[in-house]
This record gives sequence, structure tokens and C-alpha cells, in this order.
Amino acid sequence: MRRAIRSRAGAAVLAAACCLLLAVPGTVPAVRAQDLDLSRGGPIEVTARDGIEWRQAEQVVIARGDARAVRGGVTVEADRLIARYRPRGGARAAAGAPPPPPQQANEIWRLEAEGNVRISTATDRATGERAVYDMDQAVMVLSGRNLRLVTPQQTITARDSLEYWPQRRMAVARGGAQVESSDGRCVAADTLVGYFAAERPAASGGGAAPAGPAGGGPGAAVPGEGSRLEKVEAFGHVEIRTATEVVRGERGVYSPVDGRARLVGNVRITRGDNHVEGQEALVDLRAGTARLLGERVRGLIVPQQDAAEPRPQPQQPQQGAGCAR
Repeated sequence: MRRAIRSRAGAAVLAAACCLLLAVPGTVPAVRAQDLDLSRGGPIEVTARDGIEWRQAEQVVIARGDARAVRGGVTVEADRLIARYRPRGGARAAAGAPPPPPQQANEIWRLEAEGNVRISTATDRATGERAVYDMDQAVMVLSGRNLRLVTPQQTITARDSLEYWPQRRMAVARGGAQVESSDGRCVAADTLVGYFAAERPAASGGGAAPAGPAGGGPGAAVPGEGSRLEKVEAFGHVEIRTATEVVRGERGVYSPVDGRARLVGNVRITRGDNHVEGQEALVDLRAGTARLLGERVRGLIVPQQDAAEPRPQPQQPQQGAGCAR
């Protein structure tokens, strides 16, 4: 194993660092789908090419150069990893209580990854320039360029930040946010909030139960099931593109399961040179249709041209536009 410790204590620090990285709050065994949840599971193993530095006074461990942290099925890779720790139980420890064994004395409460961040499991992957895991809140926040969360069914991208709340089964993409399904369906907005499906346990009882992630029996989670988006809420400059139309509105709700969306607020549907406007629209991305609802609908309809003339074509996405493909 490539591991080096920079400290006056030499080998003694190596032993202490190993013990530290074994302890993380909330180590409750659970059978889960392969989401990017680093706040649960067993020990964390940290390796690095250029060494691991332990700063006892600051309660920080720093791994540099191809740094990697692995816990269960989750792997975090970056140029540098910073693990911030505290005495196990922190201020909650009872006064006068006997000290815990050395291997249980500390716990990591925050893990920071910097530079070329890659977080992955067997089914999911996230990238960015910087990532922060808050173990207490069970949240990962990605920032910097190339913000992306990829699951077997969808890809979520953002410009400003990308939050992932595995225990709340939620992701929040901010700034030029997009969610695109594996079949090409796409929704864009200033902010997108995605809600993932609950983990579906394998069938039990009469029928044969499919195996879980580790070949588990009945009750084991179906691999990747917890990574499937059930609902997406969109806020600000919402844009949906079908094969023939562009639909825009102020906010909306999208179901990746059936490919349908509802937009409200200054809705505009554009097809070629034609457009109609209203306050609410229903969009079916599978069928490639959109229709306005309610009253006060207005629009511009270009008369059909002569058959010898080319017919207007649907507007093509501009470079950098939402859902451009």
C-alpha cells in the first residue's frame, strides 16, 4: 500500500492515523443500493502517493497526490483529501466517563476533496473540482467546474453547485442545471431539485427473490434502484425541448418515470416560427407533444407556405442553451 506519514512521531503516527480513519459517526450496518453515501458503513481506508500528514493540534489528516478514501462501496478520489476529526461523541460525552479504546477515540465529521474530484460506486458517479462531505448532515456538496452526477437512468449537471442528500433521497443542482434521461429527454432550469425513488426490496414470500448487491436474499435492496429519479422540481427559466417544440416557463414539475411535465408562469411554446403563450402547459416528452391549458392563450401562427417552398423547421438549440444535444 502506498502510504507515508510526515510527522515527528514516525511509525507511531502511522498507527494513530489508521485508528483515526476507522471511526466515522453513524456506523450503522445497513443493506443499501449503491448510492454515493459516505456517511454510513464501516471503516474508511485512506491512501495517497505523496504521503499522509497528521496535524494533531488542528485535528486534521491530509492525504496528498492521487489521494483515495474508500468506505464500503463508495470511493472518493482527488488530488488532496482533508479529513477533519474530533473525539468520538464530542461534547456529548458524559463528564467523568472512562476514555474509549484508542481505535474508537476519534471520529471523522467532515471530509474535503480538492482537485479532479471523482466519487463513484458500482452504479453512480459524481465529478467536480471540490467536494465536501458533512457526515453529521449526511450531505455532499460539489463545486467548481464539470459538476456532474451520473446514475444508470439520468445525468444531472450544474454550473454553480451540486448537492447530494443520500438519506433524504434528494439532489439539488444550482445554476444552469439540467437533468437528462438515458433516452435523451432533458429538462433545464436555474435550479433543479430531484427526488430519488425509495429502495425497492427484493420480493419475498411466494416467488423467488432476486439477489441483493452482495447476493443477499429477500429484503436486500435492488442494485441501482435507489438512484432512479422519481420527480424533479424546476425553478427559474425552465426549458423543455421535444422533437418539434421548445417549452419555457417560470417553474415546473417533471416526472422522469413517465416523461411528463407541467410548467406554469409565462409559459411559451415555440414550434418553428409559430408560438403560443399562456400560464400553464402540459408536456409529454415521450410523445413529443405540448399543450396550453386555461384561458388567455395568445400566439403567433405563421400561415402554411406554398408546397414548393421549404416549411419552417423547429428551432435548433443554440450553443450553451438548455438541453442542447
